[in-house]
Amino acid sequence: MAEFTLPKNSVVIKGKNFKALPGLKNVRRFEVYRWDPDTNENPRIDSYELDMDNCGPMVLDAILKIKNEVDSSLTFRRSCREGVCGSCAMSVNGKNTLACTKAIDSYPNIIKIFPLPHMQVIKDLVPDMRHFYEQYASIKPWIETKTPALQDSERLQSKSDREKLDGLYDCVLCACCSTSCPSYWWNSEQYLGPAVLLQAYRWLVDSRDEATEPRLDLLEDSFKLYRCHTIMNCTDTCPKGLNPAKAIAETKKMLLERKLR
Repeated sequence: MAEFTLPKNSVVIKGKNFKALPGLKNVRRFEVYRWDPDTNENPRIDSYELDMDNCGPMVLDAILKIKNEVDSSLTFRRSCREGVCGSCAMSVNGKNTLACTKAIDSYPNIIKIFPLPHMQVIKDLVPDMRHFYEQYASIKPWIETKTPALQDSERLQSKSDREKLDGLYDCVLCACCSTSCPSYWWNSEQYLGPAVLLQAYRWLVDSRDEATEPRLDLLEDSFKLYRCHTIMNCTDTCPKGLNPAKAIAETKKMLLERKLR
C-alpha cells in the first residue's frame, strides 16, 4: 500500500512562544506559520500572546502588533487595510480571508494564521502569486474593440448593461477563492481557477467589449474552464461576498448556447 508523507524538511514543527506580560487580563493567543528560505530550518508555528486592550479589532491589527512590538522578523503583505487591495489574503483558522476585514472577535479561541494554501511560500505569510497573475493576464483583462471610439465621448453603456458587471468588477484578485478550490489544487497549471474565470466572465458580459468569440475560444478547453466541479468553496470563502461559481456556470452556459446556434 502506498504511503504519502512530507519530506523531513517540510514537516511543520513547534516554534517560539512569546508570552504576554504577567497581570494582563484580556489576552488572546495567535499561532503563526513561519518559514525562512535563507535558513535550513523546517517551517514552524510560533505562538504569540497579545494584549487585546491595546490592539485594534481586526486580525491584521494583531499581525501588525506582532511585527511592530514583538517580532520584527515576521513577514507578510498588506496595503490598504480596507479590503480593497487584496494584499493581506491568508488562511485564518482554516478558511481563506482578508486579514484586514476579519474581526478578531469572530474567532472564539486560538487564532491560527497560515499563508494561502497550495501555493509556493516565499517567506512566512507571503505566497508566490506569479503564476496566478500570469493566468490573469492570459484572459486579456481589458476591453478589446474593433470600432473606433468617438473622439468627443467615452464608450457608453445602458444602465441594465452596467448592472451586469455588479459582483464581477468588485473582485480584488486576492486569490482566496482559487486557493480554496480543490480542483485548482490538483490542476493549477492548466485550470484557470475561480478568480480568473470570474474576471473572464466580467469581460464576456461587458457590452462595450467586441471580442466575445475569441474570449470564448480561449476558454473552450477541457482544463481551463471545465475542471470546475461546482464544489462551491470559492463562493463560500470569498471575503467580498462574490459568487465565482455562478460566473463559471454562466460562462459554460454561453459556450453551450454557442454550440446550439
